[in-house]
Amino acid sequence: MKQFWVDLRPWRKDLATTAIESGADALVTDDAERVRELGRVTTVAENGDLIPGKDVFEVEIADKATEEEALRLSRLGYVIVRTRDWTVIPLENLVAQSDRIIAAVGSADEAKIALTVLERGTAGVLLSTDDPAEIRRVAKAIAGAGEEVPLVPFEVTRIVPVGMGDRVCVDTCSILADGEGMLVGNTSSAFLLVHPETLENPYVAPRPFRVNAGAVHAYIRLPEGKTAYLADLAVGDKVLVAEHTGPTHEAVVGRVKIERRPLLLVEAKAGDATVSLVLKPVSVAVLAVGDRVLGSVEEGGRHFGVAVKETILEK
Repeated sequence: MKQFWVDLRPWRKDLATTAIESGADALVTDDAERVRELGRVTTVAENGDLIPGKDVFEVEIADKATEEEALRLSRLGYVIVRTRDWTVIPLENLVAQSDRIIAAVGSADEAKIALTVLERGTAGVLLSTDDPAEIRRVAKAIAGAGEEVPLVPFEVTRIVPVGMGDRVCVDTCSILADGEGMLVGNTSSAFLLVHPETLENPYVAPRPFRVNAGAVHAYIRLPEGKTAYLADLAVGDKVLVAEHTGPTHEAVVGRVKIERRPLLLVEAKAGDATVSLVLKPVSVAVLAVGDRVLGSVEEGGRHFGVAVKETILEK
């Protein structure tokens, strides 16, 4: 997830309050104590969580020398970069070589450009503004800057009861919408989009914060291309929520519930890619061979949840 920082130099309480309520990741200020009186958020200050000149550096890009200086400092910590003539070219050079660049911006439009430079984007933005509404606009732009996960249709080829097992309910701190869900699979090379409990069914009332994700062994996609076993999820973790059209956003795990239930093995195929997932049968009671479901195909092979290039066979 991209970092959203707000510059509170000079201090303004209304801007600080709006930034905290909008989910800012860090506030740059001359006095961290003022921020701590309002809420628990990372501060960049001499008496803050991140120290200027040690953890965070500021560089104005004027020429090749200052660009190289920014890259050198990025090996030590985050670098806030400014340009006299705010263009995308210096950012392209920096983003191509560092994942610790924070672009100083003055509007949501500038933030959107910084967050999409070379498709990868800067690590985040530092917003300087006098307008609380602009803080909310940039927060919205940040929320919409999640990774794109291309979803493809899979045809269901097999549905088999496999007996009793432990399934995982993932309850999030967000209200999930129709048409989105979590990407879960038996292997790390392909995932199925598992829909939240947003729809009416004969068993329980909708619980739009919940996804009955699958059996304990399954992989679930996390932000930044990572995965985790469903059994390893814990309160406070962040999971990736994908919309059926491909855009994604993060959701915070509020609770993980593991229950013993009868399970189904669902297998599906898209071209040469095969995906499978063990699910509780209530939510898939009407699923049939030949049905089309959404999923994603990725390069397999994980080490502690991070994709690796090595010979790994998953089956």
